[in-house]
Amino acid sequence: MKIGRYEILDEIGQGAMGTVHRARDPLIERTVAIKTVPIAQLQQEGADAESRFLREAQSAGRLSHPNIVTIYDVGEADGLAYIAMEYLPGRTLRDLMDKGPMPLDLALDTAMQMAEAMAFAHEHGVIHRDIKPANVVVTGKRGQIKLTDFGIAHLVNSDHTQAGQMLGSPRYMSPEQAMGREIDGRSDIFSLGAVLYEMLTGRYAFDGDSLPTIVYRVINEAPVPATTLRPSISVGLASLLAHMLNKKPEARPDARTLVSAFHALASTPATSPLPVPSTNRVSRLLRALAFGVPIGVFLLIGLGIIVIEHFLATPPHAPQLPVQQAVPPAVDDTAADHPPSESNATPNTPPPESDAYLAGLDKKLVELRIKRTVLLLKYTNQHPDVVQVDRQLEQLRAERSRYLKRQQKN
Repeated sequence: MKIGRYEILDEIGQGAMGTVHRARDPLIERTVAIKTVPIAQLQQEGADAESRFLREAQSAGRLSHPNIVTIYDVGEADGLAYIAMEYLPGRTLRDLMDKGPMPLDLALDTAMQMAEAMAFAHEHGVIHRDIKPANVVVTGKRGQIKLTDFGIAHLVNSDHTQAGQMLGSPRYMSPEQAMGREIDGRSDIFSLGAVLYEMLTGRYAFDGDSLPTIVYRVINEAPVPATTLRPSISVGLASLLAHMLNKKPEARPDARTLVSAFHALASTPATSPLPVPSTNRVSRLLRALAFGVPIGVFLLIGLGIIVIEHFLATPPHAPQLPVQQAVPPAVDDTAADHPPSESNATPNTPPPESDAYLAGLDKKLVELRIKRTVLLLKYTNQHPDVVQVDRQLEQLRAERSRYLKRQQKN
């Protein structure tokens, strides 16, 4: 299949303004991307659609910038209007953003490259009008950004500019664009702000269940502060983002100012709102002491209580007492009516310390109590290991109690 002189290799994708193919230019042996739209379809969409499609080439063809796709050719053939442009191997920004919030430095670098492309375009009288992730290609090993699809771009001084046209993607369009008002480069700034917000938070700045809801929020509502969704965003970046998304165009920075602001943020040593100086050894030592001393004291107190509890539970030289005093008996209603005779009553004593089984139980109790104290200090009492140790302690206490009762009966 051919379109004009171009040999079609395969289809790259489809959009609202046509189909994009990968093709070969036989004259200079170059791979290009060909964007095509049936002329009949353009005519059905209105009298301005065909001229608007061709203005894409007129607008972008005037721009030669590392972050803007290069236009090679424009024409009509076989019932198709086509634009031949630079072929960009890589993925769209939309593909990357679908994976979730982007690293802060990567999001900042991406927005900075987009701002540089917009600044160059605005300085040459071109407004993109459709800044969105699908119109940004990330290519090359270093992630170079290419701004594509000037399909609804127009020249600022063009006679074809019409107030009242609402063109663009609803989630990323500016309030003035959503209301169909006259726009300038500051509309692109708002759109870039919506893209940056999504790169940072993983959520749309303006979303809804229907087009009217989205448009209403773009015009009237501010998005949730990005720092609420991602506290690691620096104060400077959050402030700049808020200015980009200001409802009033005059309150937004222009593209060149935005580029300078991004460069300043990128040169900041840390994007964290609370950076910790690495050279302040004194403050680090004070923090370590403030954290470590209470834990050490608590650990010593806990171990002391465990040891005291253990020796009180099994005193080595305690006088031999009757069982009724050493271990409270279970309540028995018949014992009051039939008390044991003195001839049958024999003093019961605790089992000798040489009892290996009892010594093993006591040793295990101490070990588990120490382990429980350490776990409480390290993981808090919500840790599942602490719960398991508590169960084992209860089982050992119950077994010790049963063992003592059996010894007393014997």
